[in-house]
Amino acid sequence: MDITFKTRKLAKIFNSEKALYNRYGADKAKIIMRRMMLLKAALADISHLPPERRHELRGAAKGIFAVDIKHPYRLVFTPNHAPLPLKDDGGIDLNRITAITILAMEDYH
Repeated sequence: MDITFKTRKLAKIFNSEKALYNRYGADKAKIIMRRMMLLKAALADISHLPPERRHELRGAAKGIFAVDIKHPYRLVFTPNHAPLPLKDDGGIDLNRITAITILAMEDYH
């Protein structure tokens, strides 16, 4: 999986273990690193059940996904494909996603 970041600042934080610890604390940093390893492996293999809880957002955010970090924080990302690989029912085909862009680590509620 190819992973890019929305901003250079986000890339700088996520590409440095020390920066992750400094920005998010030890607990969240460890979880973020585990989620990043899962994302690099295969998006479709990430469980929709806790603790990862991969899920697509709804409404205006349709097509954007998130995985849980530590309540209420989530790692928010979007497939980086043009056009998006779709299934026959119109949903995004996660098995064909090979690139994502990390948008944020946030509480969007």
